[in-house]
Parts: sequence; C-alpha cells; structure tokens
Amino acid sequence: MEHRNNQKGKKGIKRIYNALFYSLSGIAAAWRDEAAFRQIFVLGMIFGGLGLWIGQEWTHKILLVLPCFLCIVGELINSAIENAVDFTGTQTHPLAKKAKDMGSAIQLVLLVFFVIVWISYLFYLFFKLF
Repeated sequence: MEHRNNQKGKKGIKRIYNALFYSLSGIAAAWRDEAAFRQIFVLGMIFGGLGLWIGQEWTHKILLVLPCFLCIVGELINSAIENAVDFTGTQTHPLAKKAKDMGSAIQLVLLVFFVIVWISYLFYLFFKLF
C-alpha cells in the first residue's frame, strides 16, 4: 500500500492554489521566526529598490536586483535546512553540523556575490561620471 500525502494528489488550478498558500505560509513563518530572514529581506528590499532607481539600463537594473532576490532565497533555503535538521533531533551530530554549515555557506556565497555586484557597479558609475 502506498503512503502518500493527500495534498500530492491535487492537480491543475487547485494544486497551484494550494502551492501559493503553502509558499506564503512559509514566507510568513520565516518572517515571524527567523531574525536573519527579516534582516536579509529588508536589506534586499532596500537595495532592490535602490537598484531599480540607480540602474541606468534594464540590464543594469536586473543585475542589481538579482543578488537581492538570491540572498532572500538563500536565507529561505538556509532556514529550511536548519529547521529540518533541528526537527530530527537535538543531539550534536557531524552530519547535522555539516548540513547547517553548508546552508550557511549558501548564504555567505550569495552575500559575497551581492557585494561584488554592487561594488563593481558603483565603481562603474563613478568612473563613468569622471
């Protein structure tokens, strides 16, 4: 006998509808329970808006907004990993530490990308003006 989540059987619009509300619930949970998510989200919104304002062309705007969204996605992934690992137990285990550290590394790599994109674009603007 197959054991399946009843929600997995949904198809079409009902599945999309359910997925939307599960996703919104996940974002709300991250906002409510994860301080790092709130910080990254606010940072992403500020710099995303700034990127739309200072980007001179469409491609510039996208290049500046992209790392903002990626950092938010990375923090969601990191938080999901941490919550899943914490759910499995409270004992320290090398694989649990490895999973959490890798989740943290995702965010670090994305933040480095964010900084590189923004600094390089600001240098581009500065040297273009002078």
